[in-house]
Amino acid sequence: MTADFEHGGPIDEIRTVAYVGAGMMGCVNSLVAAVSGYQVVLYDASVDMLASVVERQAGIGAYMVGIGYCTPDALTAGLKRVTTASELAAALVGADLVSESIYEDREAKRSVFERVEELASSDTIITTNTSALMVSDLEDVVERGDRFAALHSHLGAPLYDIVGGPRTSPETIDILRRFVESLGGTPMVLKKEHPGYVFNSMNGQVMLMAMQLILDGRATVEDVDRAWMTDRSAPMGPFGMMDLFGLDLMRDSWSTPTNDAHREAVRKRVEPFLTEMVDAGRLGQKSGSGFYTYPQPAYQQADFADAEPPSKTASNALMAAIVIAAMRIEAKDVADRADIDAAWCAATGQTTGPFGILENIGVDSFIAVLDELRAERLIAAETADTVHSHLQSAT
Repeated sequence: MTADFEHGGPIDEIRTVAYVGAGMMGCVNSLVAAVSGYQVVLYDASVDMLASVVERQAGIGAYMVGIGYCTPDALTAGLKRVTTASELAAALVGADLVSESIYEDREAKRSVFERVEELASSDTIITTNTSALMVSDLEDVVERGDRFAALHSHLGAPLYDIVGGPRTSPETIDILRRFVESLGGTPMVLKKEHPGYVFNSMNGQVMLMAMQLILDGRATVEDVDRAWMTDRSAPMGPFGMMDLFGLDLMRDSWSTPTNDAHREAVRKRVEPFLTEMVDAGRLGQKSGSGFYTYPQPAYQQADFADAEPPSKTASNALMAAIVIAAMRIEAKDVADRADIDAAWCAATGQTTGPFGILENIGVDSFIAVLDELRAERLIAAETADTVHSHLQSAT
């Protein structure tokens, strides 16, 4: 979401949007669209979920007005454009665009898309808001693959990832890009699929490095967050972010094995560590405790950032994590470096992205940091060598 919001109204191809799933994502995204002038239908099989939509959207709307995303009058008008439906067929009547935001289960989503295609108009665009699955994991259950794509939003930020599948048409991608722009959002059109899209992929590496630092005893939770908040001028650090997202969700996101030996070694330590916290009821902000205690966590106190000098080890390790992740995305030809930086800035509100950070520190200095982190076994030797060679060949 952006302040000083202005929009030119709905785009020609889309007038009515159906949101499948009335959880937080569905409630937020449907209200954003409604405030932007779209007619919105919010569907959920749970009558209880639908019954709480008005109350939840009132709270979301107050926040939107508070940050300058829309005026009180625009919110009032937008709320009138939201209707709910407990039957999927009713929700899809007249829908030009469908946005799915149910729980992250591959088979459940595939089942939804089969039903949506059966019930919706033949020219309806169908999208998934999945954060964990790939378009190619889902799109083969629909016949009209040219009108299927990922449209992934980030709560509280204007960034939207747009990713086509193997059959998605350029016209569909263009419509989705203009739809996002009509919401006042920042579209990040990926060249091809990539786990975690762009921002989540980078931010996930930052959080994994943060976990490695505390599990290795190199820094405390406060050391890590203080370093990040100081270096990036951020309102919270990696552990504050994990508390915000929910430690149960973070644990689940790291439950899948990978082919990266170094990441796998860290993951095998992270998962049981977080499982112990989750089993103890420490889920983060939503439970009142996680890495911090809420509603007044230590990192929000005025003297938190200045309590101690930032940890050099934490600063270097976190900085390297984001830059290396960005370089990998570029190397895979998922997005150009300018778009990678733009995605980071749009999601975080920061003014400098990973490649801007690299430019500011300088290649020689960054290589020196890499060598230190490799010696301390905070990054894999193979990773350091690959990045080292790439940087030297590029200069």
